[in-house]
Amino acid sequence: MRIKIRRGALQSTLLAAQWTLAAAGVLMLGYCGLVMAGTWAFQRDQNRRLGELMETRQAAGSPMLRASEAVPLQISHGAAQGGLIGRLEIPRLGLSVVVVEGVDQSTLRRSAGHIPGTALPGQPGNVGISGHRDTLFRPLRNIRKDDTITVTTVFGEYRYRVVSTRIVAPTDVSVLDPGKDEVLTLVTCYPFYFIGPAPSRFIVRAERMI
Repeated sequence: MRIKIRRGALQSTLLAAQWTLAAAGVLMLGYCGLVMAGTWAFQRDQNRRLGELMETRQAAGSPMLRASEAVPLQISHGAAQGGLIGRLEIPRLGLSVVVVEGVDQSTLRRSAGHIPGTALPGQPGNVGISGHRDTLFRPLRNIRKDDTITVTTVFGEYRYRVVSTRIVAPTDVSVLDPGKDEVLTLVTCYPFYFIGPAPSRFIVRAERMI
């Protein structure tokens, strides 16, 4: 038994499918544009806020801490609860991103996130910062040993030197283990160009430069 489909009906079906796919494509592009615009606006506003907080601190007679001085635990954690941590920059990669507290999807969509429970810049221990591989942390695919990472906060500017990179399983949380020295650990998904949820994590380890 042969099923006959009229040419006109087939053309109409194909045309409708084309329009549906085109509309879906436009909607997806529009959504991506809105997300990117929201990210840009959030980064701009938080950078301005960081500058204002630094000016207020200096105007109050509280200078930036020297490299040898540690940020008081109670003060820095209070700042973390307020949301804004600071700004992370890697000059060679042209990377500059605001860091706020938390690693939920809403936070990572607009910024890099400080991993709760890890140290904060200026404190002994392991500072953990996470970001999305397909947006703000994409430049990390080109990072090299000895690259300089700068984290600027209300309390001071902290510089780190990259000592290693590695790929681990998502369950390997040992990369965030605390220690006596001041270190910085950047975490993002891997591979960078993987489509869908990436199976691994890309880890950048850096040591504080005094």
